[in-house]
Amino acid sequence: MAGSRLTAPTAAEAELLLLQRQALAEEEAAKAKRELLTRFLQEKLSREEQSSRWGLHRVLTLWRSAQRKTKDQELRQDIEILSQTFTRVMDCKDGAIEALVTELQEAEEQQNRALCSHLDLTDQLLHLQRCRLGYLEQGFSAQVGALKAEFDAERKAMLEQQDWESRVLQDMALAMEQDHARNEQEALLNFQSARDDVKNKSWQDQQYSRLQLVARLEGLWEQIQTARRSYTQATEKKKVEFEELKRKCEKTSCEINVQAKRLEKLQDMVTTTRGQIAAHLRKNEEQTQRIRDDREHALQKLLKLRAQITQAGATAHTHLVTLTCQCSATLKVLQQVVEKAQRILRLAEMCRRLETEEEKVLPFYPSSLAEWEQQKVLDVLDETASEPLARVMRDYMGLERFWQRFNKAKLEEKGLERARAALADRNQELRRLLQQYLAGATVKQKVPKDPHPLLATKQKPHPQK
Repeated sequence: MAGSRLTAPTAAEAELLLLQRQALAEEEAAKAKRELLTRFLQEKLSREEQSSRWGLHRVLTLWRSAQRKTKDQELRQDIEILSQTFTRVMDCKDGAIEALVTELQEAEEQQNRALCSHLDLTDQLLHLQRCRLGYLEQGFSAQVGALKAEFDAERKAMLEQQDWESRVLQDMALAMEQDHARNEQEALLNFQSARDDVKNKSWQDQQYSRLQLVARLEGLWEQIQTARRSYTQATEKKKVEFEELKRKCEKTSCEINVQAKRLEKLQDMVTTTRGQIAAHLRKNEEQTQRIRDDREHALQKLLKLRAQITQAGATAHTHLVTLTCQCSATLKVLQQVVEKAQRILRLAEMCRRLETEEEKVLPFYPSSLAEWEQQKVLDVLDETASEPLARVMRDYMGLERFWQRFNKAKLEEKGLERARAALADRNQELRRLLQQYLAGATVKQKVPKDPHPLLATKQKPHPQK
């Protein structure tokens, strides 16, 4: 049972794979057949197009030959008529040409005189412009030299002031250091001398008191020993002496106490002296700190002055760089103006060579305004302008002739553009008619009695003589 279940799906899968392979083979065959058919149709279409081009060329050749024959006959008749008309027109034109030649000679003389005057004015204008540029360059170089001299003088003065202030501050710092060292040395010497004096005096007092006490103690000890020996000899006799010695001992103890109090006073004086010395040292330290603070303040002031001097130098350098940039920009603008003027002159020469004889004789078109309108325009121009634009336009009144010629050239350009547009429209119309004609030549005629459009010629009526 298990083996039959496994074999059944395997057979179905094999049959399904076979069907898929057959479908793929059929699709590839159909695709190859379509490609072959497409290639055959493309070749056939190219051959048909080539044969149609050859047939159209042959038909056009026959049509042109027929047109040439008919046109030849019409042109011969027109030439006969035109030759007679031409002889009559030539006679009229000869007389007009002779008159125009005389007028042309006069116009050439006028044009030569106008050209000479124009060239003289142009030379004068160029000379004035060169002089103006020379004066401007001289003024600019003078200003630059003055600014450089002023900058150098200010820089020299600032450097000298800086050197003097730095030397003064160095001398002040050196004097303060020397004064501080001298005061410190004097204070140290005074302190050491006072300390030595106090030490010597205290040591001397201590030695003197010690010697006195030792001498007295030795005397007392000897007296006690003698008293003890005499006491053993005579007690009663020495009892009085013992009392006296006892009083002397009490007196000596009082003196010892007094000496001890004196030593305490000396120690208090030493302590007081040490406090005074410490106070004096603190005062010296405060004075030294004050001197150091003054020195730091002077150094800070010196640094601030140096920073101000550096900033002033940087500002002066920035001003000099800005001035240099402005000078270079001015030179560039002047060079551009000169180049523009040269370009205008070259363009004027080129336009002069491209002018026609009529434009050379009459370069400006006559005004279309009436006399009263021209008078009104002159009155308006004589009035004082209130608007800034009108005041600026008065500076360009000398360009009126230029704008007349420019407007005339613009009008001619617009006329040529319109004529070109009309010719383009006519060309499009002729192309459309030619396409209609070619389309009619390729269409098969349905009515045989109708004349073929290629052979139908329009008969032009001959002009009557």
